Amino acid sequence: MDTVRIWEDPTSALGEDVVEYGVEAADGSLGTVVRLSRIPGFDHLVVDAGVWKFGRSVVVPAGLVTEVDKAGRTVKVSCGKDEIKAAPRFERDNDTSDLFYLRRLGTYYESLMAARTGEARDAEDG
Repeated sequence: MDTVRIWEDPTSALGEDVVEYGVEAADGSLGTVVRLSRIPGFDHLVVDAGVWKFGRSVVVPAGLVTEVDKAGRTVKVSCGKDEIKAAPRFERDNDTSDLFYLRRLGTYYESLMAARTGEARDAEDG
């Protein structure tokens, strides 16, 4: 079985300059990058999700980034908005330095991606 890599930076294009880039989820606009945190093994974006999350921010592991469009100032991620909304809730800035929180977040996204991989295999077999 393939290993799901949630936390690793998937592209060299993901750098500090993505702050203030728009974030596009698989099903539409998610918000704006307010911070890129580089914690060894737990790289992630903090995204101001705007009104759909009642002004809250969300944490998106860097491994979910599928594309960085520098010309369009956009970061694309593989999950949908509802999937990100269902992730463990980001309450305060301290959460992003709390390894317990980051592990829970990683477990959530890993299970989500593993379920997608299983569904894709079932569709190929079926």
